[in-house]
Amino acid sequence: MRRRQVPPLPKRHGLDPARLRLPEEGSWATIRDHLVERLPRVAAARIDEMLAAGSIVGLEGPIGPDAVYMPGGAVWFHRDLPQETAVPFEITIVHRDADLLVIDKPHFLSTIPRGQHILETALVRLRRDLDLPDLVPAHRLDRATAGLVLFVVDPARRGAYQTLFQRRRVHKEYRAVAPVDPLLSLPLTIRSRIVKERNIIRAFETEGEPNAETRVELLEQRGGLGLYRLIPHTGRTHQLRLHMNSLGIPILGDDFYPELTDKPVGDFTRPLQLLAATLEFTDPVSREPRRFDTTRTLEAWADPLRWATFDGAAPR
Repeated sequence: MRRRQVPPLPKRHGLDPARLRLPEEGSWATIRDHLVERLPRVAAARIDEMLAAGSIVGLEGPIGPDAVYMPGGAVWFHRDLPQETAVPFEITIVHRDADLLVIDKPHFLSTIPRGQHILETALVRLRRDLDLPDLVPAHRLDRATAGLVLFVVDPARRGAYQTLFQRRRVHKEYRAVAPVDPLLSLPLTIRSRIVKERNIIRAFETEGEPNAETRVELLEQRGGLGLYRLIPHTGRTHQLRLHMNSLGIPILGDDFYPELTDKPVGDFTRPLQLLAATLEFTDPVSREPRRFDTTRTLEAWADPLRWATFDGAAPR
């Protein structure tokens, strides 16, 4: 297996620098000319600033403003960070040892950097706050969902734990709060075909061979609402949200299903009432059984009035 090239720039905010390989063929006279064409979203003036500051580097050191183009070479730099809204909720550490870190992620915090969420993500916070620069997630939760996420501390163990999730050898249970339909016979297992197209924010169900399966159980009910246990046997994008919606009982606080709501990034009111509650598996290193349970509760069940009126100003 080809060894990964060590970046000539250190991590910043726990993030590796971006690497751009320079094409073998091209008519650019300088590296600067190529970068201006290659990075249309970055102003040419900004590229000039970075070159002048020595913050774009090759294996031999900083790239000068007039550096001749090097076919097949590579350059590294740290991308400018977007303006981010601080997520005012803390991460809870559930378990930590030499191999694993298990956290309880709050609602509204992305697992990994993506798009407009970089510093305000679980991965970057944990790398920085715990001084774990090589930390990586074995799986992920979407930004709206709270609950358990497993990270790998030791890079040598990364493949073993990630493979557990890829091969569906982890038993996962979720809790959700949603309306109760007295005509719906539960428990049941729902199977459907879910498709998520690139650059389209919502997934959807369609005809064809099922690729998603969820068991739905009603644990308790009161006041027209139910506390549900959801057990996914597959891991499609938005699977639990789509399956609950298709049953006519969409999860409380869902801004995607049945209708897409344009909720501002900084609006921390009425979070999605979906919680990753349990992770259970046989450890691929020690061969011992492992089970982790959430420390969180779903507010629409524990305190419905507070959930409905919460203004986003304090941690949950």
